Amino acid sequence: MVSLAKKVIAEFIGTFILVFFGAGAAAITLMISSGQTPPNSFNIGIGVLGGLGDWLAIGLAFGIAIAASIYVFGRISGCHINPAVTIALWSIKKFPSRDVIPYILAQLGGASLASLLFAACVGMGAVTIGGLGATAPFPGIGYWQAVLVEAIGTFLLVITIMGVAVDRKATPGFAGLIIGLTVAGIITTIGNISGSSLNPARTFGPYLGDLLLGGSNLWAFFPIYVIGPLVGGVLAAFVYKYLTDDFTA
Repeated sequence: MVSLAKKVIAEFIGTFILVFFGAGAAAITLMISSGQTPPNSFNIGIGVLGGLGDWLAIGLAFGIAIAASIYVFGRISGCHINPAVTIALWSIKKFPSRDVIPYILAQLGGASLASLLFAACVGMGAVTIGGLGATAPFPGIGYWQAVLVEAIGTFLLVITIMGVAVDRKATPGFAGLIIGLTVAGIITTIGNISGSSLNPARTFGPYLGDLLLGGSNLWAFFPIYVIGPLVGGVLAAFVYKYLTDDFTA
């Protein structure tokens, strides 16, 4: 039986890895492309590979970080590393209520420390140019459009998690790989729409780091990355449970 303390530490470190390497890749992409002319009008604010090339690289950074974390910490805490996943599992009674708040606090803490240490490693350019990889809707995307796309993206993520990791009938050994690739694919597609957070903690860490270190104040957008992922995640959990009458976890 793994203690709650060990589970919380695993969630803290896993979320740290996710944000340091994933959001860090987004910040580095912005820093590399600083001052260069985007090849088209739709990829304003990201790199110079034509939009999808940059997002594929960022998505793979997230995907690899997530896959590694799942294989390391999955047997300890379940490796949620995302409040939307924790709440989705809690909503269908697959996660105990007493552990929800400790998990979420650990996830927010790990994300925040990752952003601050990334800035310490890279320098203030990571904040002033890279924004610590913070998410925000892209030009021409409305607030509720961003909420919708975050909900859809998180729906795909969580229903994949349900099928390959939570369900005991899932083929063992593939959860980290499939979930990581799923995240990479989602980010490649919707990165230039909403920033593709899929995870309130992933957005919280860079937002807090930017605020503390004198970067952009993007907190007006934070509800996008809470409402969208929570709605999409909870809906996915209920849909999977409904579709699989013999669902076990």
